[in-house]
Amino acid sequence: MDSRLDPDAFRSKQLELWEEAAAGWGKRAENVRDHSMPVSIAMIRQLGLQPGQRVLELAAGPGDTGFLASELINPAGTLVSSDASEAMLDVARARAGQLEIKNVEFVRLELEWIDLQTASVDAILCRWGLMLLIDPEAAAREMRRVLRPGGRVAVAVWEQPAANPWAMVASKAMSELGHVAPPDPDGPGMFALATPGALEQVLEAGGFVFVHVETVDLERRYPDIRSYLEETLDLSHMLAEPFRRLDPAGQEAVVRAMQERAAPFTAEDGSITFPGRSLVAGARA
Repeated sequence: MDSRLDPDAFRSKQLELWEEAAAGWGKRAENVRDHSMPVSIAMIRQLGLQPGQRVLELAAGPGDTGFLASELINPAGTLVSSDASEAMLDVARARAGQLEIKNVEFVRLELEWIDLQTASVDAILCRWGLMLLIDPEAAAREMRRVLRPGGRVAVAVWEQPAANPWAMVASKAMSELGHVAPPDPDGPGMFALATPGALEQVLEAGGFVFVHVETVDLERRYPDIRSYLEETLDLSHMLAEPFRRLDPAGQEAVVRAMQERAAPFTAEDGSITFPGRSLVAGARA
């Protein structure tokens, strides 16, 4: 990580971006659920949940992985759905209401310092949050602390960029045209724990044992390149803000660059199927 990075400023900016992106995540919540379902199922399978347990979901976003868990811990079990962003929690609250999920509590929690009592939950879920942190090992230690002895954790992070072209088409087009800066390869980000062994190392440093990592493939389907762009702009404020500042000609140039990058995944009718791959780790406290 860049030693010049101010941790407090970084965390503050990240929270601001998630607050601003929450409305888009609410709008696209069903798409996110459908794209990510293979990963959510693999994570739930790692936990071996039982009725009556208390399950914590960290960085829950719209909450769908935890909502799957809530069904398995009934009756008398409780899901604690948490996120650092209050706006994201509002999205999860609304979705829980729509799905008529009753056994859930919503709590604002940070990953690197989880404001819960020691040994207070039976299982933890964290889908695509750990790699975005300044100090993922601190988060792993906190997860281990709040888990009861023998409790289980399931964590998902993204595989290497080459395995996730869906994540690169828009961002590469924008950066190559000079509209956004390329990401810091040494800083927190989507692929910060994609290196082989990195996720295991973080969990073991946090005090977990019997760490097992599997790969899970998924697909993201779109009727055309503009549908993909619209979803990307709803989910990523970092790309949406500079894109919307462009004049129409500049925006069309971005779309053309995206089409070129998406060509290997585009069918004759213009529909696009992007492959994706996530790492899912299970471990015990």
